[in-house]
Amino acid sequence: MTGIQALVRLPLQQRARDAAAGWNTGGYISGYRGSPLGRYDMELWAAEKQLKAANVVFRSGLNEDLAATAIWGSQYVGTFPGARVDGVFGIWYGKGPGVDRSGDVLRHANQAGTSPKGGVLCLAGDDHGAKSSSVANFSDPILMAVGMPVLYPSNTQELLDYGLHGIAMSRFSGCWVGMKVVTDVVEGGGSVYVGTDAPLITVPEAPSRPVDPFGAGYNIRGFDMPLPQEDRLYNHKHGAVLAYARANRLNRIVADPAGAGVGVIAAGKAWQDVLQALGRESEATVGGFADLKLLKIGLVWPLDPEIVREFAQGLHTIVVVEEKRPILEDQVRTILYGSANAPRLVGKLFEGGSSNRVPPTSPFRMPARFRRYG
Repeated sequence: MTGIQALVRLPLQQRARDAAAGWNTGGYISGYRGSPLGRYDMELWAAEKQLKAANVVFRSGLNEDLAATAIWGSQYVGTFPGARVDGVFGIWYGKGPGVDRSGDVLRHANQAGTSPKGGVLCLAGDDHGAKSSSVANFSDPILMAVGMPVLYPSNTQELLDYGLHGIAMSRFSGCWVGMKVVTDVVEGGGSVYVGTDAPLITVPEAPSRPVDPFGAGYNIRGFDMPLPQEDRLYNHKHGAVLAYARANRLNRIVADPAGAGVGVIAAGKAWQDVLQALGRESEATVGGFADLKLLKIGLVWPLDPEIVREFAQGLHTIVVVEEKRPILEDQVRTILYGSANAPRLVGKLFEGGSSNRVPPTSPFRMPARFRRYG
């Protein structure tokens, strides 16, 4: 299937998983079209019969803000009497400018939270090459600014799998979860494995307990105040996000040869670029490089300090490959700052603040086999 078709399959698959678990849930999808998600609503309309049978409602939004506000409201189902379902999972979609304009709603809704049998996934369509946009879209900073965790799938299978993980993470942590959907991934396609047992999802122990007289834990309340919301989000809910990511191996060391001195970190489309540059077709074939350690990131923000420190052990150089701004690079640098024998970090910037686009005679020149990643 194509990437767009995988995103249409996503709510059907979520509903099937919930039914298999004995949950009576519903789904609500709303957003506003725009490349690379320009055909999403058309494909959802085409699947109206299947969506209705699965108790999933699709309503195209008048704009992105109103769509996000409606999905925010869906998370209160079950908080007040009269609910006909156990919870409603929501899927919001919009391209980069839609993420920009909806920042206020996304911030308020993310701080308010999600229901334990609801959850919200935000599909941020990023047009990195400005293929059909007036500006090059890059939604990571906006999602980070509103405190929303960010997943970044690299292929069609991960559009489905990370989407299901995103909803499960949202239910567990109480966060709205963003998922970067870039042109090269969503307009591609491939074979996809589906089943009520795929992907396997592990719900970890809660790493903390917010002070809460209502007993709602990380999740949404019928009545709340701004400062307790902020405390829960940054001091508790993000910790729950990292616990979920560790339990489900969303960030993985996929190649770890003994004695490796160089490590490469990448996520999403950049991960596929790394595989191509190494002459490999998939993660299953990344072995064979005696001096190269590879870390694939699924949760790009917040980045898990544990996996970064584990990956850095024994390395003298880490190369971070990513598009646009140094989101991963800055987090890796912060995590490793002050560590004994911290490896040299090569990304958008070298040590000392020099750009990686430097003349051949510079002492900061990248090793030849990494120059293509600049």
